[in-house]
Amino acid sequence: MSMVPFIEIEPQGSVIFTMFLIFFGAAILATLALYARQAILVSYIALGVLLGPMALDWIDNAHLVEQISDIGIMFLLFLLGINLPPQKLKQLLRETTLVTLLSALLLMLVGFIVAIVFGFTYVESLVIGVAMTLSSTIIGLKLLPTTVLHHLRTGEVMTSILLLQDVLAIGILVMLEMTHATTVGNDISLLSLLLPLLWLPTLFVLAYAVERLILSKLIQRFDQFQEYMFLLAIGWCLAMAQLAETVGLSYEIGAFIAGVALAHHPISAFLAERLKPLRDFFLIMFFFSIGAGFTLANIGPVIVPALLLAGIALGLKPWLFTQLLKYSGEDAGRAKEVGMRLGQMSEFSLLIAMLAMELAVIGSHASDLIQLATVITLAVSPYLIMTRYPSPMAISDHLRRD
Repeated sequence: MSMVPFIEIEPQGSVIFTMFLIFFGAAILATLALYARQAILVSYIALGVLLGPMALDWIDNAHLVEQISDIGIMFLLFLLGINLPPQKLKQLLRETTLVTLLSALLLMLVGFIVAIVFGFTYVESLVIGVAMTLSSTIIGLKLLPTTVLHHLRTGEVMTSILLLQDVLAIGILVMLEMTHATTVGNDISLLSLLLPLLWLPTLFVLAYAVERLILSKLIQRFDQFQEYMFLLAIGWCLAMAQLAETVGLSYEIGAFIAGVALAHHPISAFLAERLKPLRDFFLIMFFFSIGAGFTLANIGPVIVPALLLAGIALGLKPWLFTQLLKYSGEDAGRAKEVGMRLGQMSEFSLLIAMLAMELAVIGSHASDLIQLATVITLAVSPYLIMTRYPSPMAISDHLRRD
């Protein structure tokens, strides 16, 4: 008679085993970080490096983890949009456009010069410079206390700058596709490449129409069913995210538009509170995926320029944003805080590096340089922020806010 095993170990490649490694490992490292009074967020990145191909190589579903973690970014942008009514958003974008464009131009020039000095080609140097211009939406928003993010001027200024940078990032990705098409001789029209950006205002109009004609009526009719409100919000967020990605934008921008469409409705405060735990669950996986996706085969040739580039991002970016915001009329203290919170490279920088290499626009060394510099800033910047300014994940008790 055959015996059924009482205990069956999941294979290493299973989703359950991967989730076990991520969250059990994160709990252990987070505990050690708290005892050592270090940043919890950095421990998630460190865990990714430890379990990823750079060290133990225990994660076989790295691509799946990365895809799941993108959901956390979508929910973060959705919650951000919920607290930004269209009129306020329009005003903020008008006030911060000049600061965003000037900072991007100056940072791109600095990154270009550094790359040229280390022997990269003009095209590679341009891509490296472009990667320098962007700040991390996740770091910037995740480390802001809820009251600051949704109700104070500091959160509003940061939101508008990061949103404009995300639009710039999409434009950069379009330009990479255009450069590749020109290089290989494909017959691709300028309109087809710029069409995703033309879709942006259309999605805002569409989201507003759907909210007025359908969502507002459903909310008014069934708002006493909390579970249904929760389900409706998630469905709406993911639907707009998928639509935005389909027309060539990004999941994150679609989720943000979905949130803005609901911002004027009284139910927005309830939805924002209910979705926070779900957002945090996926964001842990996002920071883990940054570490797990760090797959540099040969770190030696790029470590010096990467350290220099990361140091410039961590030092120059806060100063530059501070000066530009002060010049635009912001209070000196607020300008300095926003500058520090924007003082890192972006998850979009990683995407630009990988896409540019896949399209043969840059070589592997240039891609490795961008990736290493970005990961360094994503690890160091949260620590600098959490030791100086209020944050939900601050190390000291008197700076911990939510």
